Amino acid sequence: MQRNVKRNLQLTLAIIKPHVTKVPHALQKIRDTILSNGFYVVQRKTTIMTEEMASAFYAEHKNQFFYNRLVTFMCSGPSEVHILARQDAIKVWRDLMGPTKVYQAQYIAPESIRGSFGLSDTRNAAHGSDSPESASREIQIFFPDFDIAKWLQEEEKFFNTGAVKLCDEDFVHVKV
Repeated sequence: MQRNVKRNLQLTLAIIKPHVTKVPHALQKIRDTILSNGFYVVQRKTTIMTEEMASAFYAEHKNQFFYNRLVTFMCSGPSEVHILARQDAIKVWRDLMGPTKVYQAQYIAPESIRGSFGLSDTRNAAHGSDSPESASREIQIFFPDFDIAKWLQEEEKFFNTGAVKLCDEDFVHVKV
């Protein structure tokens, strides 16, 4: 019996920010949310951003009043960084995160990641790419050896057919 094959998985970058990463039950709740919403974890790492990395990542905000506060915060401790895959990954992850502004998230989407774990607009718990172009750029900052085109050509088929399993220890899906 042939399995139904899904088409067109999309990749997105997801970051769990330092104040959440250090709280085990909060991190586990977000991991559970990732899995229960049909995401595959293609790559994952825990990293403390350098100032150079954070500056490159947030370059579009360079002239904003919150830029220095954001860069400083993101360098303040470990973040958990993921490449997630599923159909419509960018939209689904952004919907799960909720509004960027925590006060809005707590009011409009209290069950969202930001509504549940966000503390302020800087410490809003999570980041997600806002477009395929942003996802590509952001993935390269954190996973410079990850080749998106190669993954789509050689690896996506294993994820599409369910020929992967979650490695609990590493919280990443691997081929079976």
